[in-house]
Amino acid sequence: MSKKKKRRQPSNRIRRLDFAEDEKRYTWLSMLLDAYFITDLGVAEGIELMRRKGYRLACAKGCSSCCITHRSIPAYPIELVGITWYAAEKLSDPVRSRLQVKLREHRKGDPCAFLLGGICSIHPLRPMACRQFNVFNRICEEGEDAYYTRRHEVLTPLKKYTNKAFLATMPFYGDRSRAEYRKIVENGLMHVAATDMQQCNWQSLADKITSAGREDKGDR
Repeated sequence: MSKKKKRRQPSNRIRRLDFAEDEKRYTWLSMLLDAYFITDLGVAEGIELMRRKGYRLACAKGCSSCCITHRSIPAYPIELVGITWYAAEKLSDPVRSRLQVKLREHRKGDPCAFLLGGICSIHPLRPMACRQFNVFNRICEEGEDAYYTRRHEVLTPLKKYTNKAFLATMPFYGDRSRAEYRKIVENGLMHVAATDMQQCNWQSLADKITSAGREDKGDR
């Protein structure tokens, strides 16, 4: 009797982001990277479940439709701190200079401020909302937000992973018991702290990028 070939789980391809030296400097960074790893595992499992139902992932490298069409992209305080750190300290020229110009020119309601030439400039540190948004069967039409036009073909994040990811970041918001953290997450109380990235004034981040650039050059 032939043995059934074991199905390779999508999680085998997921790796946690590693910024070892920076994680020593910033205690919040490990929390955020753990949360993103958990989120990515959940997305991989969710996509696999949809695939087994006959759905085909339409999203692919190079597609930036949701970055352009979505007028609401929630990001949590720890995510905004992570984006600020990554943009100011990890990006290098010419991307950093281009992003700085884009941030200064960005106006409320514009496509995502971090989209440069159709590419996400902060892709490793993109928010949970971006990581979880996946569309199936056909690519989005120009100007389409598939969440509203064909919700059944948009990935529904797996709650067990989403909650676990939020739990990983809870210490960032204050010293509480594990039970209190769990209560906050299960009741969705952390959502009130989310900020709409499309409505942010990114001028301050452009200034921080300037300051970081001066420090890189030793210009005090």
